[in-house]
Formats: sequence, C-alpha cells, structure tokens
Amino acid sequence: MDVPEPKDPLEAAARAATSLEGLSAETAARVPQLLEAMCSAGTGLGQHSTLDRICETAAELTDARYAAIGVVDEEGEGLSDFVTYGASEEVARRIGHRPDGRSGLLGALVRDPDPITLTDLTTDPRAVGFPPGHPPMRTFLGVPVRLRDRTIGNFYLAEKAGGGEFDDGDLRLLRVLATEAGAAIGNARLYEAARQRERWIDGSVAVTTTLLSGGDADDALSVVAEQGRRLSDSAMCAVMLRARNGSLEVVAVSAEHPALRVGSSVPAAAPAVAALLAGESVFMDDAAHDPRLVTGLASEFGPLMLLPLRTDGRVLGALVMPRTRGARPFSPRERALAAQFASQAALALMMAEAQRDRERLAVLEDRDRIARDLHDLVIQRLFATGMTLERAQRGEMVAPEVHHGIDRAVAELDVTIQEIRTAIFALQQGPAEAPPGIRTRVLREINMAAVPLGFRPAHRFVGPVDSVGELAGKNLIAALREALSNAFRHAHATRIEVVVDSTVRLPDGRRAVRLSVGDDGVGIPAGGRRSGLRNLGRRANSLGGSSTCEPGLGERGRGTTVVWQVPL
Repeated sequence: MDVPEPKDPLEAAARAATSLEGLSAETAARVPQLLEAMCSAGTGLGQHSTLDRICETAAELTDARYAAIGVVDEEGEGLSDFVTYGASEEVARRIGHRPDGRSGLLGALVRDPDPITLTDLTTDPRAVGFPPGHPPMRTFLGVPVRLRDRTIGNFYLAEKAGGGEFDDGDLRLLRVLATEAGAAIGNARLYEAARQRERWIDGSVAVTTTLLSGGDADDALSVVAEQGRRLSDSAMCAVMLRARNGSLEVVAVSAEHPALRVGSSVPAAAPAVAALLAGESVFMDDAAHDPRLVTGLASEFGPLMLLPLRTDGRVLGALVMPRTRGARPFSPRERALAAQFASQAALALMMAEAQRDRERLAVLEDRDRIARDLHDLVIQRLFATGMTLERAQRGEMVAPEVHHGIDRAVAELDVTIQEIRTAIFALQQGPAEAPPGIRTRVLREINMAAVPLGFRPAHRFVGPVDSVGELAGKNLIAALREALSNAFRHAHATRIEVVVDSTVRLPDGRRAVRLSVGDDGVGIPAGGRRSGLRNLGRRANSLGGSSTCEPGLGERGRGTTVVWQVPL
C-alpha cells in the first residue's frame, strides 16, 4: 500500500496558527517550546528515532509523566509501532508485549479517531485494565495523529504533573504537535519504504549473481536462504524444492537454531503445500494455530510467509519465512516485496539450471569426442606398435634379453589397451547411470589433490563407506575437497592423511559418517581468514552435524586435523 504524501508545511503552519488563537497566558508561554519541537520533529529520517523525539516533546509540553505514540498499521486495524516515554526499561520488561491497539482505550482511538480527555481512565467502560507490572495511571489525554484525511497514529498521555488534569490548552498544543508529527511520520515512512525496497532489490541482485556465477549449487541456495531471512527479518528462511514424490524437500536453511533440517520434507497432503504447488502464496498471522499446516514444527512460529518459487507457469519449490511467536505480522508491503524476491529467485534458479544443462551437454559432447579419438586413433596406434614388436620378436638374430624385453612391452601394451577401453566405456556412460560410490569419489579427490600438492595423501576407510546416502556423501566429498584445498593453499604440509569412518556414533546414539583430514603443516594462524572453515561448519550444521579443528599430525600436534561428521 502506498504511503500518502505528507501535508504541505505551509498548510500545516496555517492550521497550527489558527489552533493557537485565544490561548491562556500560561499555555501561550509554552508556544516557543512548541515551535522548537515542531522544527526538530522533521529533522530525522528513521521512523523510530522520530517517534522517540516527538513522544518526549509531547510529554514536556503537557507536563505528562508518561507519554506514548502509536502508529496505526497499513490496514488501519491496530498498531504497527508503539513508542513510550517515562517508563523505565525494567518496567517495560515487566509489562512484556507492547499493546496491539485492537482493544481498550488504545483501540477506541484507532477505531474512532476523536480526542479523549479523562480524569480517571480506570472508570471508563472502554478500559480493559493494565497488564501485570504496569504503573498506575488515572488522568489521560488521547489525540489522533493525522496525515491529510487519514489517521496514521495517536498520542497517549497519562498522569498530569502535580495531580492535575489535562486541560483545553494541553489539547490544543498537542493537536498542533500532532499535525507536525503526521508530516514527520509520513516522511519517515516514505524513507523507510524506499530503503526497504532498495534492500530487497540488492538482495535479489546478490541471489541472481550467485546463482548464475557457476559456483557450487548448495552454496548458491544457502545465499538465497540467508538473503531471504535477512530481508524479511524472519527467524528462519528455508529453501524447498520439489521432490519426485510430490513433496517439498528442504535444500537450504538459514537460522540460528533451525527447526527444519536439510533433507527433511513436507508432504504434499498439507493444504498449504497444495496451495504452494498450485503457485499461490500463503500468509499466516499465527502458524501455530493455522489448520493449513499439518507439521508439528508450526507450533514454534508466529507470522509465516510461504512463497512459491514460480516462473513461466512452473513451480520449482518454495521459500519458508517464519517469525517467532508473538512477533509482528508481515505488512502488505513486506509481503509484496518478498513475493517479488521469490519470483526473481525462481527465475535465477531456472536460468542457472538451464546454464548447467548447457554445460553438461558441452561436457558430454566433449566426452564423446575424446572417446572417439581414443578408440579411432590411440588404440589403433598402440595395436600397430604391438604388431611391430611381435614381428621383431620373430627375428632369428634377436638376443634372449631382447626377447624378454619385447614380451614385457607387448604385455604392457595389452594392459594399456584394456585400460583405455575401460576409460572409453566410462566416458560413454549416460548421466542417468548410477554414480560411483563414496570410496571411488574419495580416491578421485585424493588423486586430483596429489598434482598441486606434489605428493599423494594417505587414506584409510573404516566400515561400509559406500553405504553412505547420497545427500551425506555429496556433502562429504565437498567437505573433503575444501579441506584438501585449505591444506594445499595455507598449510604447506608434507604429510596429509584422509580417514573416512562410517561406523561412528553420535552422543545421541545416531549413526554418522566422519571425515578426518590431518596434516603436519603450519596450523591455523591467529587472525587468519576462516572462510573455508566456516563453509565446512555451515555445510555440516545444515545436516545436523558438526565440524571442528584438532591437533595435526606433526610433532607435538603441529598442523591441523579437520574433523567433519554428519548423521546418516
């Protein structure tokens, strides 16, 4: 919803002058203070800081012990912000939740924006009492804050100094201040809306850049989750993609204490999931009591956004953005910006998928070409060389030592031809064929690391490592690659040992797989970069595991041993 433009300052000044005609001498003496307050009210851009300043000014102008200003939400049904003056932080903690403006005297001012002056608010039939820990209050003055023809907030003043009552002079001064407050809040809202829109646009650009950079797909999805959580001010953001059985599977999570784990899924039978898969956004003010969710995890959350990752009529998955119990609901502007972010992320996901398909096609075409070249050129030449050697062996003047050497060379050529044919068969395997086991992939990473290292890391397997699931195995290989890369770039090691153990038990009894990569290098320098170690930790945490650093393989524990483990 667009915020109305603030009132023209000249018009506001004219109305203020009219409101001050006929003031008593005592009230007129406070006019310079009022004018100074009006000038300072519009100096800030942030809404909360503006409210703090205006609230304090209102209390000083009317000699009120307590003051508050509430900002009406965009639906006009309650309060989206509530700032107080006069109550200490300890009192605020005892009171607990801020009022929502939907009941009591505060709600009455939201629904019927006319000034209210009371000598004893506890006797008013609209009052609903005070929460535990609230300071006692009797005298009360409430004045609406308007912007053009719309009420956008209310002043609430209580406990006139000296035990007196709020009079007509207080009301008139507060009305003038409310006029300026409306313009100041309008400006602050425009500024906050522009800043919020700018942040969402920057987040969308960051997600698009990461997804199309050609980097690791899991890291790119983690960026989507991190940006979604930061921008929406949520307790968690989870990226879910469609699984083959129709459910939504969690592929990335950003949270301090994630309630959803990577690899978990939400069944398609849930009404909210069915709506998402149909391309509809789902918004909830209280997920814990909403019947559209069938998962027990909803009890931990309050306001919730479920946004489909939809582009070109195709739903790729969903974004889950919950806030904690009791948090403010998502505003219409936040919902619209989040939906745009989800659409942009879905488009970037689809483009990244198309880009990876093109890259895979190029790789497959290159593999076919290599396989043809090996078969048509290399094998034929090796075979011809073997035939030449066999003819030379049949000569009468060949010494026994030469016979033996030729026999050995021919045998080696036969073995080489068999190995090349095996390589050709592997190159011609289709993408749908079963991937190699963990043991093979670990050995492949070790062999690849041996080239830059100048030596081949030692390795050891414990237990049936090939029984490790695909999700844990894929992340284990990525963690191994990261650990070996760190050892090459930073450790300056002369010895590295890799251990993969699938017989590990976590403290809670769950089976796990553990990867240990130890070296005798220089260790982790104080103040050095930790990006690689953070990547390892984030990858393990997303699967409910852990990543730690222990002493290395050198003398007196010199070097580093990275221990990375996740449940099976």
